[in-house]
Amino acid sequence: MPQYMFLGLCIIDIFGGGFEVSNSIIMRCFQLFFWFSRSAFRLFSVFDARQDTFCTYDSVEVQERALQMLASITKVSSQNRTSLAQTEGAIPTIATLTNSSYPIIQTLSLLTLFNLSLNPDLKQSLADMETIYYLNSLITNSSFNLDSSKLASSLVCSLAMHDKNKAKFGVAGTVQLLVKAVEGSHGSDAHQLLSSLAELVHFHGNCTLAVRAGAVAVLLKVVKGTDNEDLAGTSLAVLSLLARFDEGLNCLKETDEIIRVMLNVLKGRSLLSKEGAADILIRLFDDSEDCVTEALMLPEFSTVLADLCVRGSVRVRDKADLLMKKMALVSLDSDMEVCSLHG
Repeated sequence: MPQYMFLGLCIIDIFGGGFEVSNSIIMRCFQLFFWFSRSAFRLFSVFDARQDTFCTYDSVEVQERALQMLASITKVSSQNRTSLAQTEGAIPTIATLTNSSYPIIQTLSLLTLFNLSLNPDLKQSLADMETIYYLNSLITNSSFNLDSSKLASSLVCSLAMHDKNKAKFGVAGTVQLLVKAVEGSHGSDAHQLLSSLAELVHFHGNCTLAVRAGAVAVLLKVVKGTDNEDLAGTSLAVLSLLARFDEGLNCLKETDEIIRVMLNVLKGRSLLSKEGAADILIRLFDDSEDCVTEALMLPEFSTVLADLCVRGSVRVRDKADLLMKKMALVSLDSDMEVCSLHG
């Protein structure tokens, strides 16, 4: 291995990834990597299917070392991320390597892009449509390795935090793919998928896409079918976001025994889930008196709310108290109607 290449790859051993590296060092290292890509190593060359097929073992090994360095120096330093992003050709080259047929190259490329996305000013430039479409394929294609799928979901979540990127993901069909992926997930990757979906449905248009893709039924299935409190809580948080708009709220109202389902959540142990269920119930009660009446017909409902008013977290207590007041008003109105009929 040429001495300059060796020195470049050893920077990570010197700095340990925890220190800021000067722009000139990062640019020099990346340039060295890029120049050597034209040699037998083909280090950071832009691969198409044929080039990747003929990639030698040595080239993959050098790519792996280089990506490990870039992933490490961008992990904790905002300045290093900016320096790498400003290096000509860096982002397109790394993005292209996410399409590698070698799992380790794919994973390290995604990790480096995720690190870059932690800088708010880089989120919009990272979210080009070509990258988004490839992230879609990583999320939904079971033939890819699980680490890459998780990183792809995490990168979607990070990029979607920039409001101007949310619509891009909607146009690319990411919302529907996430709903489908959550339905077919086995728990190990569901958290990242749900977090990405939660971030995207803050945008009204994406909320509509999620509801039309069957998100309400899929999320309720997760709530009722998992023992993982974090997954159930996140699913309820997404449902609460969907309920902010008419499409999601109407779909919840049309769900069989939705009040009983939320009651079962309130009877559980997770405070996160209880808060999500209370949020949904408040929206249902505000929109439909029939939902309040249904709750009044369940003997346990008032007892559970009364208990939460005493033993829940501050936010859960406040929400439970609000639900009790709404039920009391409807009950009072109903009693007054009965009295007037017999008056």
